[in-house]
Amino acid sequence: MNLQLELSKFQREFFSKIPPAKAAIMQGATQALAKEFLSRRALRIDDEAPDFVLPNTDSQQISLYQKLNQGAVLLCFYFGSWSPYCNLELRAYQGLLPKIQALGASVLAISPQRLDASRKTAIKNALSFDILSDAGCQIARDYGVVFEIPAPLKLLYTELGHALPDYNGTEDWLLPVPATFIIDRRRHIALAHIDVDYSKRYEPADAIAILLSLFLAA
Repeated sequence: MNLQLELSKFQREFFSKIPPAKAAIMQGATQALAKEFLSRRALRIDDEAPDFVLPNTDSQQISLYQKLNQGAVLLCFYFGSWSPYCNLELRAYQGLLPKIQALGASVLAISPQRLDASRKTAIKNALSFDILSDAGCQIARDYGVVFEIPAPLKLLYTELGHALPDYNGTEDWLLPVPATFIIDRRRHIALAHIDVDYSKRYEPADAIAILLSLFLAA
């Protein structure tokens, strides 16, 4: 599966079904966010990854550093179950999970959703890796990938049935920019892929090569 091809196909079909004015709102918000992130300092390769402890869908507290004691971690920040782009990405990682685990690595996916929404995400996509809830985007803030939805997009999201407070259980409209980090056992970042365009994600198959290099170097 080529994830980017699937994402591009979905976007073309979606934009063909909505009025051009609504598509323009979404595209304009992405362009504005790109300008904002030009002056932002997200975590980069060779930075030390901040630890965190977050609940998974079984209400277990998952520690990044404890996971790193077992092997490298692929960390994925995503919007939530309401985003078809995110669902495609998560399913792609699930498809590669046996290869990832064979390299001693694990996958952690983080969104600001409530636990019940995260459980629905896991069930909907048949996911067997940890889906974590980052209330208020605190961990996303630590990694430098949090942003606030602008007013025009709030109205559009609400109209589409994606009002964030309904999913996240908070009054804010904060989300993480979709981002993929690979963290080695020394707690250093080996990959930092951040793209403000929600329709573009790191190709999961490419992560295998990085994880393999870390596995061989261990």
